[in-house]
Amino acid sequence: MRLVLVGPPGAGKGTQAEYIAAHLAVPKISTGDIFRANVGQGTPLGVEAKRYMDAGQLVPDEVTINMVSDRLGEADAVDGFLLDGFPRTVPQANALDKLLADLGTGLDIVLELVVENEEVIRRLSGRRTCRGCGKIWHVEFDAPTHDGVCDRCGGELFQRDDDKAETIAERLKVYARDTSPLVDYYGAQGKLVGIDATGPVEDITVRAIDALRSYGA
Repeated sequence: MRLVLVGPPGAGKGTQAEYIAAHLAVPKISTGDIFRANVGQGTPLGVEAKRYMDAGQLVPDEVTINMVSDRLGEADAVDGFLLDGFPRTVPQANALDKLLADLGTGLDIVLELVVENEEVIRRLSGRRTCRGCGKIWHVEFDAPTHDGVCDRCGGELFQRDDDKAETIAERLKVYARDTSPLVDYYGAQGKLVGIDATGPVEDITVRAIDALRSYGA
């Protein structure tokens, strides 16, 4: 099965991608992993991407798409894959459709994790990161024994700038502008399935797998 996972920041895409990919026995492919691999290995695409990243600029779609193309051409992705974090825009989705058509295949399903903005802000703004070991706690869902102190190493807990409410609100605006149009794009293709992404992680995974089963997964 070939599928894409979409949803706003804080929807739990990374966590669900791991479980779903394992269930389907396909590789989980994220743009973050692809970028790190190319940059780390010093590939021509990695060198080009690093040039933009070091300058604080967005990596052009062409470079990203070429990296994705190379990854989808690897042996483990021939019979299926789960894309997490790509495509992020309709132009990228168009490019992915063309890429897959050139490979003689196409997407089977696009799974949307549906969660309200208020829930996203609650999830992300409650995160606290340990300065010592890097473990992430949550003031509501996974609170340390003592406020502001890591149970694992005793380090100080702090709130990253990315986890502050005003930053999250801005990220949600960017998602609404750039990425949410994918819902209509894939809906028009008849490939979109949305599931409720609130509640315990295990419950969300069950909903996702049940939805995929209806497509023969």
